[in-house]
Amino acid sequence: MPDSSVPVGLGEIKVSRDPEVVLVAYGLGSCVGVGAYDPVARVAGMLHAVLPERTNGTDPLSGKFVDSGIRALLKALEQLGATRHQLIIRIAGGANMLQAPGFKQTFNIGDRNVSATRATLATLGLPIRAEAVGGQTGRTVRLMAASGRMTVRVLGAGEIEL
Repeated sequence: MPDSSVPVGLGEIKVSRDPEVVLVAYGLGSCVGVGAYDPVARVAGMLHAVLPERTNGTDPLSGKFVDSGIRALLKALEQLGATRHQLIIRIAGGANMLQAPGFKQTFNIGDRNVSATRATLATLGLPIRAEAVGGQTGRTVRLMAASGRMTVRVLGAGEIEL
């Protein structure tokens, strides 16, 4: 069986309705991976966001930022037939990768990314079904387009299903 993994890189959004596809965000540290699946339309999508909020002058649908990236993910899913109220949303990542004395909360991008993800999804009326966030270790996230199953592998630990 050929490898059907489709990498979702930094600041990228990928969507698919191909049941053979597995969307993968490798090595999420402070970044947040947002997985969304519509079980009726059988459409899967993933965002790999790097920073919490978009700055002036950047693309309003940039995947680099949590706030604009979630909106862009929704738009891409809807273009493939997904319906917002049917989406199953799961999030992972947001680790605090900088563990040094003197670092203030403003440098904890992981916490800020998770907060921005929760706030943006709440504003859009989309509940989070499951999450694996925080801590100090990286994660790899997989979303199976065939079933909507999402797994998280924590560096140095096993794989869990969200």
